[in-house]
Amino acid sequence: MTEKVEGVTQAEPTEAPKKKPKEVLPGTKALQQVVTDVYQKAWDDHNAGKPVGWSSSKFPCELAEVFDLAVVYPENQAAGIAARHDGERMCQEAEDMGYDNDICGYARISLAYAAGEPTDSRRMPQPDFLLCCNNICNMMTKWYENIARMHNIPLIMVDIPFSNTVDVPEEKVDYLIGQFDYAIKQLEKLTGKKFDEKKFEDACARANRTPAAWQKSCSFMSYKPSPLSGFDLFNHMADIVAARCEEDAAVGFELLAQEFEQSVKENTSTWEYPEEHRILFEGIPCWPALRPLFDPLKDSGVNVTAVVYAPAFGFRYSNTREMAAAYCKAPCSVCIETGVEWRETMAKENGISGALVNYNRSCKPWSGAMPEIERRWKEDLGIPVVHFDGDQADERNFSTEQYKTRVQGLVEIMDERKQDKKAKGEDVYTNFKNTKETDWSKPTLE
Repeated sequence: MTEKVEGVTQAEPTEAPKKKPKEVLPGTKALQQVVTDVYQKAWDDHNAGKPVGWSSSKFPCELAEVFDLAVVYPENQAAGIAARHDGERMCQEAEDMGYDNDICGYARISLAYAAGEPTDSRRMPQPDFLLCCNNICNMMTKWYENIARMHNIPLIMVDIPFSNTVDVPEEKVDYLIGQFDYAIKQLEKLTGKKFDEKKFEDACARANRTPAAWQKSCSFMSYKPSPLSGFDLFNHMADIVAARCEEDAAVGFELLAQEFEQSVKENTSTWEYPEEHRILFEGIPCWPALRPLFDPLKDSGVNVTAVVYAPAFGFRYSNTREMAAAYCKAPCSVCIETGVEWRETMAKENGISGALVNYNRSCKPWSGAMPEIERRWKEDLGIPVVHFDGDQADERNFSTEQYKTRVQGLVEIMDERKQDKKAKGEDVYTNFKNTKETDWSKPTLE
C-alpha cells in the first residue's frame, strides 16, 4: 500500500473527484515513447543485420540485456492487434493453417504473424532467435517451439516448474540457477560475446527500479476516491513488459507515480465519475472490447480499484537467488493459496465491495483456478462475485449483452448491501486496515 500523502483526507467514496485534464501528462508521454523506442531498436538492428529476438513476457530480460540484444514481445503485439480489432482475422488465419481455435488467442495471432500474415497494427521484425519461459503458462512452450521450427531458429528455454508450495524451496532455486547458466551459454554462442557481470548488475538495477515505480503507481488505487481507474494500468502493460530493463521506463513510471500522488492532493482523477462502488477486476482484459467493458461500469459508478494482472509484473529482488525465486511469481504458476492471498490482500487494501471475473477462454490455466478462488472470496471476504465469458484476443468469445447483464446483477447486489451497511453505520467497503501489505517483492525463499 502506498504511504498516505501528507495533509490529504480521503473523501466519501461517492464523492466525484474533479476531472483530470485531458492532456497527455509527462509520465504517460514518456512511457508511450519507451515502447516506440523498443520496437524502433528492433527494426534498426534488423536492418543492420543484427539478430532480433522474440521473447515471452516473463523471460529473464536481464540476460538478453547483457548481450545488447534487441527483443520484442509477441504477447504485447497480439494484445495491440486485438485492441485494434484485427485479432479475429489473425486468429482465423491461424485456424486455416491448422491450429485449433481452442488454443490461446495470443498464440494464434502470433503464429499467423510469424507465418507472414500481414497486419496494419504494430509490426515487428521476424525473429532470429526466441526466448521463452513457461512461468506464464504451459501454452508458451508449444507456441514458441512451433515458431522455432517455422523459421529454423534457436529457441532458448528457461523452464520454471509450477509452484506447489507458498515458498520457493532451495532445490527449485538451484534448478533455476542452472537454467539461467545454460541460457547464458546459449546467448554467448548466439552473439559471440562473453557474459559481462557488470552489465548484468546494471541491468538488474534497472529491472528493479522500474517495477518499484510501477508498484507505487498501482498502489494509489487504495485512495478513496482513487486518482485512477484500474483500466489506466491496463494501458501501461506493454510498457512494464517490453521495457523493464530500460532507464527511460523507470523514469516514466516514476513520473506516473508522482502524477497520481499530485492527483490525490488535488482531489482529481482519471476516473471522472462518482465512486458508488469499487471492485476487483479479475484476469487479463478483453483487449478488443475495452470500451464495452468500461462503459457499463462507468454508467453505474463502478470503479475498478484492484487488478492482480498489473502489479504481478512488479516483482523485485536483491540477488541472483532471489531473482530466480521472483521469476516464479506469475499468476498462472503459483499455488492456489498464494493466488488467494494476493487477491484478498489487495481487495482489503483497496476497499472493494465486489468482484468481476473474466472466464478467459484464451487462458485456461488462469480461468481453471477461478471457481475455487471465487469460493474463497465469498467465504473470506463476504463479497458478491459475478463472472462473464471473455477472451483476451478473440472477440468472437465475448458477448456485450451477457457482460452488461452480469454487471447489472453485481451492481444490484452491491447497492443492496451498501444501503444495509449504511443503515448500520458500517464501512461500505472491505476493511483494508485489517490486513498486511501485498508485497510482490517479499522474500519467497524458505
